[in-house]
Amino acid sequence: MGGAPLLSETAAGVLFVASLVLVLVLVHRPVGNLLHAAATSERDLAAERVVYRLVGVDARAEQSWATYARSVLAFSAVSVLFLYGFLRLQGHLLLNLGLPGVEPSQAWNTAVSFVTNTNWQSYSGESTLGHLVQMAGLAVQNFVSAAVGIAAAFALVRGLARASSATLGNFWVDLVRITLRVLLPLAFVAALVLVACGAVQNLSGGVDVTTLAGGTQHLTGGPVASQEAIKELGTNGGGFYNANSAHPYENPTSLSNWFEVLLILVIPFSLPRVFGLMVGDVRQGRAVALTMGLLAVISVGLTNAFLVHPSGTVPSAVGAALEGTETRFGVAQSATFAAVTTLTSTGAVNSFHDSFPAAGGGVVMLNMMLGEVAPGGVGSGLYGLLVLAIITVFVAGLMVGRTPEYVGKKIGGREMKLASLYFLVTPTLVLAGTAAAMASSSARDSMLNAGPHGLSEVLYAYTSAANNNGSAFAGLSANTTWFNTTLGLAMLLGRFVPLVLVLGLAGSLAAQGRAPESAGTLPTHRGLFVGMLAVVTVVLVGLTYLPALALGPLAEALR
Repeated sequence: MGGAPLLSETAAGVLFVASLVLVLVLVHRPVGNLLHAAATSERDLAAERVVYRLVGVDARAEQSWATYARSVLAFSAVSVLFLYGFLRLQGHLLLNLGLPGVEPSQAWNTAVSFVTNTNWQSYSGESTLGHLVQMAGLAVQNFVSAAVGIAAAFALVRGLARASSATLGNFWVDLVRITLRVLLPLAFVAALVLVACGAVQNLSGGVDVTTLAGGTQHLTGGPVASQEAIKELGTNGGGFYNANSAHPYENPTSLSNWFEVLLILVIPFSLPRVFGLMVGDVRQGRAVALTMGLLAVISVGLTNAFLVHPSGTVPSAVGAALEGTETRFGVAQSATFAAVTTLTSTGAVNSFHDSFPAAGGGVVMLNMMLGEVAPGGVGSGLYGLLVLAIITVFVAGLMVGRTPEYVGKKIGGREMKLASLYFLVTPTLVLAGTAAAMASSSARDSMLNAGPHGLSEVLYAYTSAANNNGSAFAGLSANTTWFNTTLGLAMLLGRFVPLVLVLGLAGSLAAQGRAPESAGTLPTHRGLFVGMLAVVTVVLVGLTYLPALALGPLAEALR
């Protein structure tokens, strides 16, 4: 039956966000405690001991930062090589659905994408990959690549928490515990909830619930959608049907849509509690979480404002920017999903970012440019914001003429060099990649649009790749040798160069003693520091990316 809706679009959007905030406040403590136990427990589970014996790991042996970094790089390199071979040899494997091996540049791009927890896809899953590669290749990486990010966050927090220590824990122990104790149990529970909401779960149409691990959700089979519909949906990271969370098999109702957003946020917003517990001051973790929340609420509000109350003749006439949004969920839920998925390293979408008004598209792009720290990816969000916190206390120290300190650790020249390099890596990859693509005639041919929006398509692609997000302005035809190769490089360098710098910073901090608080120590658990940290984050990003944004989404918005 027809009739007026019970709630306006704005009211429904506010209720959607408010309920998410309430549930996140309620669950962050138990999830944070679960993560803290994985980071600090001295007891190994029976299943973990079996894994350690199989791979020859001494669970009691701790590693220096350099050894920890080599372990991360070795595991990831083997993962890339294995997945690349898996993709190339698909035609000779079981459950290949009669599909051939994947072309070299696309196999490289896909292998790097999933190992770096980016999950960018320049192909349609149903016409490219069989069941075995989807399940034993991509789905496995959705878990272990997320575990690598959380492990790096654990290592940095240990560096801040320990005094005069030469070690940061054991990467292999962290990897196994995070996967077995956190990601797999949460994914199992989440799968049951999504099935109850109407999502499909079987071999011929199953959904791998790994949104909570920072990955897009990938269907492992199912009825074949029309190729024309897939072409219309573009070439972003779209799961099996290339429609991602807009597909009713994967995201059937508003309730499942709300739950998927919750899954995206629950681990990143719980990790600050781990930080607070490990440094012995939960107020420090609360300050980090509040900074994440402040930036997230501002972003969600702006994205909703630009989509629910857009400028332009047609959007104003119909009351919202409807093009590209999911009509089952409404504009507000689509806007919130878009903000959340780009504030984290998730990349799942339930609407078409390329169709957003220019200002709305600019906001979701800016979310990634922030370094995805609000709350960011699983693990990467926490260590990214802690690096920015170190930069913030350094700036504050310059203002008052004191040696900067953070949670009892002095921030000297070595720490600032590592923090500065960390911040500069991703913008360098984004801007250099975009410039190179715009200078290449073959790369420009992949743009659906000319002018500012065409530039935005390319800028979004490299921003998404270097920040390990995986979403796209899908007007860009990215399945070319140029984009498969260069975006793969951006994903690889954007993941592991900052991660090694973080581990180096952790080692430097762990080697220090504990600096006692004094009257001149900046309180980093109060509202003033939360505001400073948020402002420094936005200002640094603004100074770095403003010229590129001015030529892309800002120029388009001012047309």
